[in-house]
Amino acid sequence: MFRFEHPEFLYGLFLLPVLLIFFWFAGNKRRKSLARLGELQIIEPLMPTLSYIRPKIKNFFLILAFGFLFLALANPQVGSKLETVKRKGVEIMIAIDVSNSMLAEDIKPNRLERAKRAISQLIKKLRNDKIGLVVFAGDAYIQLPITTDYAAARMFLESVNTNIVPVQGTAIGKAIEISTESFTSDETKNKALIIITDGENHEDDAVETASKAVEQGIIVHTIGMGLPQGAPIPVYNRNGQQDFRKDNSGNIVVTKLNENMLQSISAAGSGMYVRANNAQTGLETLYDKINEMDKEEFESKVFADYEDRFQIFALLALVCLLLEFVILPRKNKVLSKIDLFRFKV
Repeated sequence: MFRFEHPEFLYGLFLLPVLLIFFWFAGNKRRKSLARLGELQIIEPLMPTLSYIRPKIKNFFLILAFGFLFLALANPQVGSKLETVKRKGVEIMIAIDVSNSMLAEDIKPNRLERAKRAISQLIKKLRNDKIGLVVFAGDAYIQLPITTDYAAARMFLESVNTNIVPVQGTAIGKAIEISTESFTSDETKNKALIIITDGENHEDDAVETASKAVEQGIIVHTIGMGLPQGAPIPVYNRNGQQDFRKDNSGNIVVTKLNENMLQSISAAGSGMYVRANNAQTGLETLYDKINEMDKEEFESKVFADYEDRFQIFALLALVCLLLEFVILPRKNKVLSKIDLFRFKV
């Protein structure tokens, strides 16, 4: 397991392009100053120690030194010892709709991105709970099996987009079925499924599937992404120009939130329905509700000891600083007289 003890120092790496631009402007100003003195071909012999490459090399090592320094301050660590710990928590599966209708922008920046941000914030709040991800459109797939690895959950969440499921549509029932199979197979009632969708179900009987999930001890909640008045689905061409998805008759398709469907699913699943808007998504409200459930004790393996690796980057930073200090900005008069390939016949 790899991590940074102080990841906030990694923001310092954004200074490196700034330094690069600064050195470029400084070098450009230096060349212009020399050009004002006269033709470079004429004045260069008058300045035998002038070097164009040495300042660039010094700047290169200085930028490297800052980069390694920020990495050292962030303190990379490698997990060295696994321990089995007992935790109490609930199992949460999140099924997220990735159909094209989730690109509608009635909720900013769009329905899908807003849902992903809310899930990311939820993952940050988790401590002892298990989480899993299912993506669905015309079909449903497990994106992340149930786990306590929250870093993996955030990584898999980032890769979610409307192209991840090849079949378009909205098969909510299939998503419930796949999610139900993804929970651990014990008999405890500490399992919750959160379905995030606009509710435009075209494929199956999601209400009946939610009822079957309750029989297995799984509570089904729904979050409606979108506004009742709906919005068109944007389409971007290669030049980044925006158009809107049209039907076979050439009319712009408007996707609307189907609240009745989602309320029926949550009612059949003994859960809650929450409608998202531009102020909040409702995921935190559902998590507070889920947190009231009985928590199951389970074992998981975690890294208990981490070994610091900042020494490597601190040493590299020091070496780069020494090289930058040793390399002179001008040619050395003594060394410039040495010609290893000159010999007398």
